[in-house]
Amino acid sequence: MPTPEHSLLAPDEPPAVTVARPDGRSPFFLTCDHASARIPRRLGDLGVAEADRLRHIGWDIGALTMARTLSDRLDAPLVAAGYSRLVIDLNRPPDAPDRFPEVSDGTAIPSNRGLTDAARADRVAELFAPYHGTIAGMLDARRDAGRPTFLACVHSFTPRMRGQDRPWHVGACHGSDPEMARLLAAALRRDPALVVGVNQPYSCSRSSDYAVPVHGEDRDLPAVLIEVRQDQITAEVDAVAWGHRLADALAAIEPALRERVRP
Repeated sequence: MPTPEHSLLAPDEPPAVTVARPDGRSPFFLTCDHASARIPRRLGDLGVAEADRLRHIGWDIGALTMARTLSDRLDAPLVAAGYSRLVIDLNRPPDAPDRFPEVSDGTAIPSNRGLTDAARADRVAELFAPYHGTIAGMLDARRDAGRPTFLACVHSFTPRMRGQDRPWHVGACHGSDPEMARLLAAALRRDPALVVGVNQPYSCSRSSDYAVPVHGEDRDLPAVLIEVRQDQITAEVDAVAWGHRLADALAAIEPALRERVRP
């Protein structure tokens, strides 16, 4: 472990992970991998202008507000990350080429070029490991207590990427187990004004994702990665409204998910 004088995070900086409603009664378990645009003080600005750090490349705009609203509405545990995906992307497996991105959506991340093995290890030890260790520990405790758990990973996506507009208002994304994503998509499609994608704008795989494969599939838990388009949730009031919409949809599919895990 890094000694205090060589730690990535100073003692007065926010923690790598925060937990809301750890004893929440809901079967839904929420995560927010890209909740913050904060950079550890020791790393400066990574060579990236503030305006770029606050774009979608630095965090998932509106995601934390949605996740907190969901947590409050459902009385569900929420585990949220404390630092930017530009430092280390917490939803990437160890061998992913963009785990420590050198370029993101056309913006260079100068301080990530030529990272030493020690620098990478510091980011893993102080940001990745505490975050995913917290999730794993809480899921272990729920399993040992015999509590049903349905994993919902809350994200947001940019309306335009690589020159292409993205028409979906919301996506329900899955890996090898599609059930929870399909149920959630069907619930959301009850609003005819919504364009709902399944595995749009992304799908989940072991080469590109961490939370759904590791915390969901490896534990045989129903899991979904929720993506909401950022132009709908830039204002806090709109993100709160989307949190309530998602809460209604998750509550609607809870009975079907409980049937799946019934002994």
